[in-house]
Amino acid sequence: MTHKSSFLLRGIFVGFIALLVTGGAAWFFWPQISQYITPPEKPDHLTLSPARFTDLDGWQSDNMQPALIAFQRSCERMLKRADDKNIGPDPRMGTVADWRPACQTALEIDAQTIRSEDLRTYFQTYFTPYLAGNNHDPVGLFTGYYEPELQGSLTRHDAYQTPLYLKPDDMIDIDLGDFREDLKGQKAVGRLTGKKVVPYFNRSEIEAGALSNRDLELVWVDDAVDAFFLQIQGSGRVVLDDGSILKVGYAATNGQAYFAIGRELIKRGALTPKTVSLQTIRQWLHDNPDQADDVMNMNASYVFFRQLPGDPDAGPIGAQGVPLETERSLAVDRRFHAMGVPIWLETRDAMNADRNFHQLMIAQDTGGAIRGPVRGDIFFGPGEKAALHAGHMNRQGQTYLLLPRSISIDDPATNRQDNS
Repeated sequence: MTHKSSFLLRGIFVGFIALLVTGGAAWFFWPQISQYITPPEKPDHLTLSPARFTDLDGWQSDNMQPALIAFQRSCERMLKRADDKNIGPDPRMGTVADWRPACQTALEIDAQTIRSEDLRTYFQTYFTPYLAGNNHDPVGLFTGYYEPELQGSLTRHDAYQTPLYLKPDDMIDIDLGDFREDLKGQKAVGRLTGKKVVPYFNRSEIEAGALSNRDLELVWVDDAVDAFFLQIQGSGRVVLDDGSILKVGYAATNGQAYFAIGRELIKRGALTPKTVSLQTIRQWLHDNPDQADDVMNMNASYVFFRQLPGDPDAGPIGAQGVPLETERSLAVDRRFHAMGVPIWLETRDAMNADRNFHQLMIAQDTGGAIRGPVRGDIFFGPGEKAALHAGHMNRQGQTYLLLPRSISIDDPATNRQDNS
């Protein structure tokens, strides 16, 4: 036997022994190892299954005039774009050309005089409903938001000590998809420190004065807790000390992760899952001023504002750039959905779980906490009643997207056409 053959046999033998040892070790520790191995979750994916209008519970009884008004606003915005442009990030939603016939007809309708049955006929003529799902699971979470009203002043004095900030000019938005294809649609927000990009200031740092003396104060308000909830809502009205109204809306976020402080109050035993709501959280913060700042600062996310133009009595401007309509505008996850799409929502009433909330909505807004293909935030309008409904809205439900009839996609997983 040659030296080379002997060396090869010794190598095979050593490898075989090593395999036995490591294999035995792996088998011995497998119960412990398996405790830490969890199957990867499927990434969120919007699936759309074709449906009929008769599948939409309550379709025949919904008063759709307010939804038409909202849709007309979206159409005006949509039709300003070129026909070959996709209306959203998902090409299955179609192009402006696909939506042009339905939108042009909608804009010719007098929403104040049209009969409900004729309006239903319009939607049934121009659209096909598709049941939305997250990897074919149609059940999702639906919450609510409202337009808060705060008391404020353009100058800092007396009780007006809490600023609403404009977007800082040193913020850098980084599209991570420019660096890696698998990060497409994700972004980071930072600022330059020397030659290094670092995360932007978090809430605690901003509240400690990181943005002071930079002339970024849009307005000063008299309640830090109300300012905190205004950031969560994204827009609102500030009644100034001279009686005029300043409408403010979302301009940007610092890019830090959003944290729902209700979870912390439940953890502390201050609230329970059954009692937690916008109202109870706000009351606890007001009742515990010595702890309120620390709790609010646990939510590192911070929202910057801009002054909104237009009629002070009109709804706030949503992400699509149009005024929102009470109980007809829906905030969705823009990674999956296109602005302006009619969506039939089936969920439960905020104040009475035994009562249906089944009606036509229009996707016109988005939000940092609205994540997933079957996830929505209902705009309940301005005032305390709206705040009450928004604070208690936390229901499961499902949605149907209404897409133009010119859009048709085949799904090999079913025997029918589907947009999945």
